[in-house]
Amino acid sequence: MSLFTKKTEEKKVAAKAPKAAVKAEVKTSEPKELTGIVTSTKMKDTIVVRVNRFVKHGKYERFVKISKKYKAHDAGNTKKEGETVTIIECRPISKDKHFKVA
Repeated sequence: MSLFTKKTEEKKVAAKAPKAAVKAEVKTSEPKELTGIVTSTKMKDTIVVRVNRFVKHGKYERFVKISKKYKAHDAGNTKKEGETVTIIECRPISKDKHFKVA
């Protein structure tokens, strides 16, 4: 018996063996919660929130303040500019909007 036929027979035996039932577990992570200040309320049902965070600079090893703006869904435009709000990650509502006001 050649080496080639031994390998093919092993593959056939492995294919006929019963496969263990593999149950796929879906792990869902907690949605992100960010706190920031409302900077714009000019759009319908949408606010822009500026979120600040401190990051250590790689070369200079000092903490640098970095801010990023997020668009969040605010049904009824209840929030005003300057308020501190908490936004929670959710499914995409539009191209840029994937947070909602908590």
